Amino acid sequence: MPDLRDTRRKMKIAVGALAGVSVLAAGLLVSPLVGSAAQRQQDMNQLRAQLTTRNRQVEPLRGIDKKIPLATKQIDDFYRERFASHDSDVAEALETLAKESNVKIQTAKYKVGDAESVGLRREEIETSIQGDYQPIAKFLNGLERSKVFFIINNIALAPQNGPLQLQMKLETFQKVGD
Repeated sequence: MPDLRDTRRKMKIAVGALAGVSVLAAGLLVSPLVGSAAQRQQDMNQLRAQLTTRNRQVEPLRGIDKKIPLATKQIDDFYRERFASHDSDVAEALETLAKESNVKIQTAKYKVGDAESVGLRREEIETSIQGDYQPIAKFLNGLERSKVFFIINNIALAPQNGPLQLQMKLETFQKVGD
């Protein structure tokens, strides 16, 4: 027959240990170390906000393995389609745009820079165009939409009676080695 005294003693020790753990847990629950229920809720809300922020920061990186080849293809297409291959392409694009817009290019000075490491060469253009308001606006709009990539750096209205005259500084890039 099992010894009931030994079993009873083990049960008293176990119940005492559980009671001690319960008292310790209750004390910790109301202790200032853990904080109030409102403080814990506020901490939880703050952690959720941080998680949401971090998820938003990481979102653009999801699927990056598929985005890199797509971006590489888009860059190659941009270089092929928007940058001139020959010296005359830029002047030709400006002349065509001037004719389509019904403005007159009075002067155009081209300054070609050195080749850069990315296979492009900067070309600065100083030009003076003359025309009425609407054709000049159409010309500027055409520059922005042109297949040749133009950056308009400066536009100045030259004082003059009659048709408007604009002094413009542009830049574009030309492919090197084509």
